[in-house]
Parts: sequence; C-alpha cells; structure tokens
Amino acid sequence: MGCSFSGLNALYDAVNGAGDVWINETRFKIVRQLGEGGFAYVFLVKEVPTDNSSASAGGGLAKKVKDPSHLSDDGTYAMKKVLIQNSEQLELVREEIRVSSLFSHPNLLPLLDHAIIAVKPSQEGSWKHEAYLLFPVHLDGTLLDNANTMKAKKELFSTTDVLHIFRQLCAGLKHMHNLDPPYAHNDVKPGNVLITHRKGQPPLAILMDFGSARPARRRIQSRSEALQLQEWASEHCSAPFRAPELWDCPSNADIDERTDIWSLGCTLYAIMYGVSPFEYALDSGGSLQLAIVNAQVKWPGGPKQAYPEALHQFVTWMLQPQPAVRPRIDDIIIHVDKLVSKFSN
Repeated sequence: MGCSFSGLNALYDAVNGAGDVWINETRFKIVRQLGEGGFAYVFLVKEVPTDNSSASAGGGLAKKVKDPSHLSDDGTYAMKKVLIQNSEQLELVREEIRVSSLFSHPNLLPLLDHAIIAVKPSQEGSWKHEAYLLFPVHLDGTLLDNANTMKAKKELFSTTDVLHIFRQLCAGLKHMHNLDPPYAHNDVKPGNVLITHRKGQPPLAILMDFGSARPARRRIQSRSEALQLQEWASEHCSAPFRAPELWDCPSNADIDERTDIWSLGCTLYAIMYGVSPFEYALDSGGSLQLAIVNAQVKWPGGPKQAYPEALHQFVTWMLQPQPAVRPRIDDIIIHVDKLVSKFSN
C-alpha cells in the first residue's frame, strides 16, 4: 500500500499542478478532472510507458492486473485521489481498498491498483495522507448523468434497455450477496452505476463505489445498537434510496442484504423515470422518511404509461417496508429473466 520513493516526489509535484503521478511502479499523466465530491477527486489519467513497456500492451500495469480484459487499449484509466485528514478517514479508505479487492465480477468496478502516501502538512490543508485508487474508465458517465441528459431531451430508456441494465446490476449484487459472509453494497443508486453505450447492444452497467460496503448480516439487540446503525446509515446510505429499517431500526432486529433489494427497487424506478420513487416528498415539502417508511410510491401521471404495468409491480414487490418479506437477489433474477424474455420478443 505505498509507492516508490521517486513516485512520492512526483506525487508531491502533481498536488501542486505539475509532474506525473506514480502509483507504485507505474507512471501516469493526468489528462483532466472527471469529477469531485467531499475529499475525493476523480481524474482521467494515461499510463506513461517506460523504456521496457508500452501503454498499448498495458505497460507496467499489465504485470499487476490479473484480468487482461481490465487493461485499457489506449492506456487511459480513472484515478480517484482521496485527501485524508485523520486516522478515521485513513481507516475508511483502507477498508474500501480491502473490500473492493474481495470482488471479481464483470458488473462490479475492479480496483486495479492503489497507493496510500504520507504528505507533509501545508499551510492551506491539514491532511496527512493521500490515497490513489486506479480503476478502468467509463467515459459515458453514470446512470444519473445519463438520466439527467435524457430528461432534458424528454427521452426514456426502452423497456428492453431498462431490463438489461437492471439485470446487470442484479448480477453484480448477486456476486456480493453470495460471498461468505455476504456483503451488502449499502449505497445502490444511479450515481453509483457506470453506463457504457454499445452500438447494437443494450448499455453496459457496472456498479461502483464500495466505500459503504460491509458484511450484510447484523443482529441488533438493543436501542443503542439500533441508533448506532441509523447514524451509520445516515452518513453512508443516500437518503432517497435508503431502506426503511435503516431509517427507523427496531431494537430487536436482523439486518441483512435485503437492504440492497430496497435500493435496487428504487434504482429500477430511477432507470425508468430518472428519480427515486420518493423524491416527490422533498419537492412537495413533505417528509422523505415518512414516504419511505410507509412505502408511499408515487407513479408518474398521464393518460398513457411509459412502461408495462409488470415493471411497476416488479418495483412494488421489491419495495416491501418489512425486510422479512422482501425478496432476495435470486428471486429478483428469476423474475427479471422472465420479464426480459417476455418483452424482448
């Protein structure tokens, strides 16, 4: 979890807007910034070939990446830079790296390489470490980006594309839920789904950001444990996609991976209509928590539905307020496969 000494100097230079970035033994040139949020920044980077490697062949990275399909043809990647101010943030980044390394699935974004370095405190900032995480790049943006663009054009995904995007998310989550112990993503939402458009094929969907992923099963046995979980969820699980049991947790409860199924139902709604099924509560000045806890889904009005009623029923099936009666991922996949078969013909 470090980088070469020469890379350390280059990273200091990069912070000040000069030089290239080294992640361990591989050198990258920053092309441009792709996004930012909190203490994290995402850059498009291009691998700089060394004397005995070439970017087209994967360069130095080719020696480290187990699956060659994750290597870029043109040497470009996405690099997440995290500014770490205290030991708690450092531990969170280390946990994100550890958890990301557990998964290997075509619909889950793989972590290709990483480095955590100590940084001299400056007068302007107080952070003491920086983390650099390297991923494959998907320049078509997130599902949220695509939804906002389509909304502006008054366009919708076709029923077939909705189902194919959703089916891929289910496949990625199944991989997480079937681990021993099962892991929950805890923040399934359009902003964490990368979309790549493919000519003549449905879009490729990849679930990303495992900073909130944790072992899914947890026994709550006291009021203090319930409040602890609610506080954790308020920091790590996006409100419009957060399951009811994470808003109002009973003092005696079994929490499991079906928190993700709720978020998945909200995300299916968002693939169709561009928003969570409960954001209307915010727009009307009501209570988002109340709408979620009571599963008060609001469907778009109009004389003609944009999607078959079967899709609406599918969403409703996932949005069961009581987690004990909510379906599991295997049930969801069986059902979505039937719908794909029905509406693809």
